[in-house]
Amino acid sequence: MLQFVVKIILNGVAIFMVAKYLPGVELVSIQDAIILVIVLSVLNAILRPILGFLAFPITVITLGLFSLVLNGAMVLLADYFLAGFAVRDLLIAIIFSLVLSLVNAAIDMVIGK
Repeated sequence: MLQFVVKIILNGVAIFMVAKYLPGVELVSIQDAIILVIVLSVLNAILRPILGFLAFPITVITLGLFSLVLNGAMVLLADYFLAGFAVRDLLIAIIFSLVLSLVNAAIDMVIGK
């Protein structure tokens, strides 16, 4: 349980730092970053498998690159739900999700899964 809380907090700090340095992404506070982590986790757990299944043919045709668009769509959907978080467009959302994926992989390597 402690490992889960540490991972949420580290992801929140990472989101806050990425939003600070990536133009086109606005985040009001660190509390909004932690809420964003939770919202993105819920969206990825519930909605992402459904969208991944429906978009499987397009993903195969594009050799997996369409999954980047799905990740960006999850970020834009989180933008819709949260008042303290704003993303300018889909391209910025895709870049944001790519950076977060890399940071999340680094966090998983450091604290373990």
